[in-house]
Amino acid sequence: QVQLVESGGGLVQAGGSLRVSCTASRITFSTYTMGWYRQAPGKQREMVALITRNDRTNYADSVKGRFTISRDNAKNTVSLQMNSLKPEDTAVYYCNAMRVDAQLQFWGQGTQVTVSS
Repeated sequence: QVQLVESGGGLVQAGGSLRVSCTASRITFSTYTMGWYRQAPGKQREMVALITRNDRTNYADSVKGRFTISRDNAKNTVSLQMNSLKPEDTAVYYCNAMRVDAQLQFWGQGTQVTVSS
C-alpha cells in the first residue's frame, strides 16, 4: 500500500519559517512528480508547488519567492521550505505524488500549518 507521510507542520508567527516534509513508500519515487497542495477552511484545495522527476519546479503566484520545493530521491522525500510566512498561508498542507503517464495519483493525510498575526 502506497503511503505518503507528512511531517513538520505547526504554529509559527507571521514572518517566520517552517519546513514540511513528506516521505513516500511503495512507489518508484524518482519517476513521480511530487507536489504540495493546501486547503484552508472553506476554500478549495490549491496547488502550492510542484517538482518534476527532472527537478523542474512550479509555484503558485502567492508563494513565489517565499517557498522552495526540493526532493531527495535517495530518501524518497520531498520538502517545502516556507519563509516569510503570512496568516493567509494557514491551511492543511497535503503531499501529492503523481504520474500522468500511468494515471496514478496519491495523497498524504495532511499536516496543519498555522501562521499567527
